[in-house]
Amino acid sequence: MKVAVPKEIVPGERRVALTPDAAAALVKGGLDVWIESHAGDGAFHYDAAYEKAGARLVASAPELNSQADVVLKVQKPGLDEVDQMREGMVLIAFLQALSSPELVQRLAARRITSFGMEQVPRISRAQKMDALSSQANIAGYKAVLIAAESLAKFFPMMMTAAGTVFAAKTLVIGAGVAGLQAIATARRLGAQVWGYDVRAAVKEQVQSLGAKFLEFDLGISDAEDKGGYAKALSAEASRKQQEMLAEKTKDFDVVITTALVPGRAAPRLVTKETVAGMRPGSVIVDLAAEAGGNCELTQADKIVEAHGVTIHGPTNLPATMPVHASQLYARNVSELLGSFVKDGALAISLDDEVVKGACITHGGEVIHDAVKATLAEKKA
Repeated sequence: MKVAVPKEIVPGERRVALTPDAAAALVKGGLDVWIESHAGDGAFHYDAAYEKAGARLVASAPELNSQADVVLKVQKPGLDEVDQMREGMVLIAFLQALSSPELVQRLAARRITSFGMEQVPRISRAQKMDALSSQANIAGYKAVLIAAESLAKFFPMMMTAAGTVFAAKTLVIGAGVAGLQAIATARRLGAQVWGYDVRAAVKEQVQSLGAKFLEFDLGISDAEDKGGYAKALSAEASRKQQEMLAEKTKDFDVVITTALVPGRAAPRLVTKETVAGMRPGSVIVDLAAEAGGNCELTQADKIVEAHGVTIHGPTNLPATMPVHASQLYARNVSELLGSFVKDGALAISLDDEVVKGACITHGGEVIHDAVKATLAEKKA
């Protein structure tokens, strides 16, 4: 069985879906691993390392895609890439299926069995496959480094002969994986840190990292869905949240936002009026930029300055740390692949909770319930 890894084509994407050590493990398991030449260069994994691992180098993506049984990618493929893939093969990548209807329909039309890494169920058995978490950890860490580099102040308290400099005050909005890593990293750098999340259940996690927890009464009792994500708030609750955050954010030097609702635009938490009320020299790093941003003034992949506040809108921080990002992703994708490859052959069982949960298209149909519902809404 041929497992193939093409070069990523999205601008700025430096990750690779398989590292040489992960490729070696698949080869040892009896699989043929094909790598497009130079696919790993951005992550400092060069062709010679893949050859040493037992992989075969292929000169072009069309040759690789047309002959593979399984294609592994980081980013979702373009429609032209899908058209290169032979019917009936398997594709694993971050498909962003809830917001990519044309891609999903093309995959189904070509009878490609596709798995979205963003849809891996958040259950104990699937933790090793949870690429969302592995990459969010990197994003949360890097966001704090960006904030520290941009801030015209120290993060830690400094006691010097010239006087005492007090620690920067940092607010992290959203206490998912990225938010918790941001809290932990800001604490390591010596900042005073507060965390906020609409889900009261994460208070203990925030406090366990040495941060304080902001609590607002939004008049809701259950803000968490069955997958552990925050639910979309009502218009009234959103308005209350904006007002309460506006009152608090003016006291902070750094605000890092990480709030996302799967398949929807990012919740608007920081308005332009809120930014205007912040201290000049403050910094916002908006990790929800790709989904429209938690801050009203965020622009994707740009640095904006407004009212003396610097606003960063990075959309792919894991790609800026490609060595470890690729290492972790390769482990995630290898674990998912291992769940439906037995004795060197495909053995896809939709009775398996993990396999079914991550599977988007199969047998010429869209089979993922949430994706089907989204497609139906767009047609209505």
